[in-house]
Amino acid sequence: MRLPVARALVVLAAAGTLAMLGSAGADAAAPAAAGSGSAWGKAVEVRGTYALNVGGNASVTSVSCTSRGYCAAGGIYGSSSDDSIVTQAFVVSRQHGRYGKAQKVPGLAGLTAGLSQIDSVSCASPGNCAAGGYYYNSDEEAAQDAFVVSERDGKWGNAIQVAGALNGAGHAEVYSVSCPSAGNCAAAGYFGGPGISDTQPFVISQRDGMWGTAVKLPGTAALNADNDARAFSISCPSAGNCAAGGYYVDGAGRWQAFVASQRNGTWHPLIEVPGTAAVNLGGDAWTNSVSCSSHGNCAAGGFYEASLYNGDTAKWQAFAVSERDGTWGKVVAVLPTASVNDNTPGAAVKSVSCPSTGNCAASGAYVDPSGALQAFVVSQRAGKWGKAVEVPGTSALNRGGAAEALSVSCPSAGNCSAGGFYTGSQSNGQAFVVSQRNGTWGKAVEVPGTGKLNIRGNAALLSLSCPAIGQCSAGGDYKGRGGRLQAFIVSQSG
Repeated sequence: MRLPVARALVVLAAAGTLAMLGSAGADAAAPAAAGSGSAWGKAVEVRGTYALNVGGNASVTSVSCTSRGYCAAGGIYGSSSDDSIVTQAFVVSRQHGRYGKAQKVPGLAGLTAGLSQIDSVSCASPGNCAAGGYYYNSDEEAAQDAFVVSERDGKWGNAIQVAGALNGAGHAEVYSVSCPSAGNCAAAGYFGGPGISDTQPFVISQRDGMWGTAVKLPGTAALNADNDARAFSISCPSAGNCAAGGYYVDGAGRWQAFVASQRNGTWHPLIEVPGTAAVNLGGDAWTNSVSCSSHGNCAAGGFYEASLYNGDTAKWQAFAVSERDGTWGKVVAVLPTASVNDNTPGAAVKSVSCPSTGNCAASGAYVDPSGALQAFVVSQRAGKWGKAVEVPGTSALNRGGAAEALSVSCPSAGNCSAGGFYTGSQSNGQAFVVSQRNGTWGKAVEVPGTGKLNIRGNAALLSLSCPAIGQCSAGGDYKGRGGRLQAFIVSQSG
């Protein structure tokens, strides 16, 4: 399973399929789990994926909810019984509190997609959403193209190719989509060019239901001297007003984190995250996630290498950075101390959510002094970032020494939910959720229902969305019977 920011920290990947669960429709009710904050229902296999997932490689990669009972999700399923790596993208919608059946993304067959994946879903209002990802064009050798697909009034239209004219080298992908209002969205990702091994970041906008032309982010040419850059995340609080983040490689071969802002429909040149030049001593930094509460008021998170690699280890730090009234401030280290790891990132913010200006939360992972991977959360209040803390309760759960908080969503200041995975006593991966209420994080709990589903012990919650306090929906994957990967969905109410 591929994840857009898998390089930032190793994410436990699974491959497997399931014991038949039947077609569980409405989210099954279950008593509130201790520390969960509200009543999470039981996780269920995404309806329709049992029949689709003949290759045993299914996952929910993104979830977006607009109001109580209305969401959309997307992901992948294994479309070939001969090769589990061959996947196709699916979408599924939730209306009136009930998820329907997953469907293959319409229009991909017309694009001759031999393999495809959804990376991101965003919903502006009930039944009005957009999603994006990539597909391999089976008519061309090794050609990977980016696509977007839109849902209008509850019906998904046909996927369309984006970045086509730019993508001369034949490798492109939409990593992130954001929809502030129905028919008005933006997407970000990368395209290949000008050389066969080069990548450049692009953005594309939808206006009144029509997608425009993908464009390279302004300012890329001046910074991306090594021709290796990608935009991982985009957030748009209103149409034509967005922020994006990712990385580029400078002339010295150093990876640098960037942010970029769009105002009134015009993208301004991307900039290196302010302050990282002084702290990114090892030359490896990314922006993984961006979230905007209003025009010009955003936050972003990622990681940087806080020391030179000495041939054995380096120090790594997770960071946050905030934009206020259109100006990005300086980077803030969120871990109390840098993590020591080998020559791969050992700490990172993976997800950021900002419900109001100056009030945000972020989640991620770090390597502790014993070498174990631990999940963290950190909050910003009244414009000031605190220090990250290990997700409460995970020290007892994470006996296998590998945990990450992959997604966070905050409907209001101090009220958030987060989720990810931990490893149990036998190093089996388990999915968890944790809730914050009035500024205080409760204890993490295993996602209800995944214990019975996750027979082969490799589950993770990959995406979570909360439109209101105690009203969340989340998705991910687990290994069922036969060691096959299956997609799950779970919802909260109360």
